[in-house]
Amino acid sequence: MTKHPLTVALITTGVLAAGTAAALGLPKWLNKSEAQAQAQTQPQAAPDATPAPDAVAVAVANTSPAVPMLSGAGQTPDYRAIVKQSGPAVVGVMVSGMREPSAQEQGMEGNPFFRGQPGAMPRGGRGGNPGVPFRGQGSGFIVSADGLILTNAHVVQGAKEVTVKLSDRREFVAKVLGSDTVTDIAVLRIEASGLPTVRLGDPRQLEVGDPVLAIGAPYGLEQTATKGIVSAKGRSLPGDAVVPFIQTDAAVNPGNSGGPLFDGSGAVIGVNAQIYSQSGGFQGLSFAIPIDVALKVRDQIVATGKASHGRLGVQVQDLNQDLANSFGLKRADGALVSQVMPGSAAAAAGLQPGDVITEVNGETVVRAGSLSSLVALASAGTKVKLKVWREHGWKEVEASLGAADGDSVQTAAADAAPSGSRLGLALRPLTRDERRESQLDQGLVVEGVSGASERAGIERGDVLLAINGKPVQSIEQVRSVMSSQPKSVALLVQREGEKLFVPVTPGG
Repeated sequence: MTKHPLTVALITTGVLAAGTAAALGLPKWLNKSEAQAQAQTQPQAAPDATPAPDAVAVAVANTSPAVPMLSGAGQTPDYRAIVKQSGPAVVGVMVSGMREPSAQEQGMEGNPFFRGQPGAMPRGGRGGNPGVPFRGQGSGFIVSADGLILTNAHVVQGAKEVTVKLSDRREFVAKVLGSDTVTDIAVLRIEASGLPTVRLGDPRQLEVGDPVLAIGAPYGLEQTATKGIVSAKGRSLPGDAVVPFIQTDAAVNPGNSGGPLFDGSGAVIGVNAQIYSQSGGFQGLSFAIPIDVALKVRDQIVATGKASHGRLGVQVQDLNQDLANSFGLKRADGALVSQVMPGSAAAAAGLQPGDVITEVNGETVVRAGSLSSLVALASAGTKVKLKVWREHGWKEVEASLGAADGDSVQTAAADAAPSGSRLGLALRPLTRDERRESQLDQGLVVEGVSGASERAGIERGDVLLAINGKPVQSIEQVRSVMSSQPKSVALLVQREGEKLFVPVTPGG
């Protein structure tokens, strides 16, 4: 089985073009003149495709009524009404920048769960090869009338410019308020008001078999609607144990990433993010991030510029019936603790290898992935009550969650220095794996470099260890140093195992 975010060139749902070629290579039958295209897409030429003024006003207030089901056996949703009511709030997200060739373009085998990465660059990329220019397209949707937009983190990853295109053809330069790679959610802001918005639903009310509708821009074909049903809930995908994905059979293709998934009443219950594909195109398996997960991330990013995630500090695995029998459990439900990390929240709470965690704050844990999701979607410092099966008896354990390391990239802080004294660095904390591999206890990874730091020779992938001789622990610390607007700073960086000081003249 192969897992693909919507594209290898752009699967998780971004459409990508490299070099100076057009963003999309469309078939000849789609190569119409601009006049023809405009004539076919202008609202006055297709009054049925334009929401009624009342519907738009309701959408702006984010209180649009539920779309009634069509009568008849099976209660088919009124898909036409859903598109009319919510289509204007679905946007195209166009990105551009520089990137290195993807694994697929280099002839390497990729993961079939596809999360296309329009702006992604391999972490190891650096040196004299700046990559090739790219343009990509994903989707998004407006959640507040003053210009707040949700999309996928992989859609805007590595992008230097982000443009949002509305259904009425207006275009806005977007600011990335923040991007969380753990949940694959990004929050954008455009300077506009009175915009149409979607109505938000409750994915917990979904059942397998319920109808769903996706709207987005597959292969750049904007305002494309596809329908299907909920195929499964709470899917834990390889490398994405935090998100309990909604699986559907609604057709989702490169360009759909970041677009909304609606339920039968016209409420958004998910963000389309990945497909399973061995070809790069839709093969009947699509995966959406539940909207409640996306909204938690949105709230954190709007408030602080980044998302934080809790960490319990255990390694867990699924039970099978043989394991359940050996531990004296009747059912193979729960997360079996195989390892407790020293110094972690789990260690402080007294958890032990062999414990089976079956509930977190009263919510049932059926599989190991459920525990990962419940813990990671809570903030660091949150106290959780765990129901644990130990030595043929039940125990209640309380733990205060730690913070996950390097779990998000603060895209909004592309410049670690304030205006007027720009350092020109995009930084993020080291992940646990990176700390282990590099044998570093602290440091910030250079995710992007420009301006003064680029001229001084800092490279993407360097690890910033110290500034002016003081060890670097956080982005805020770098900001604090730069707030005094020093004429020069000495950056200690580690590059390919070697440490070196690099003098930088901010703004110089």
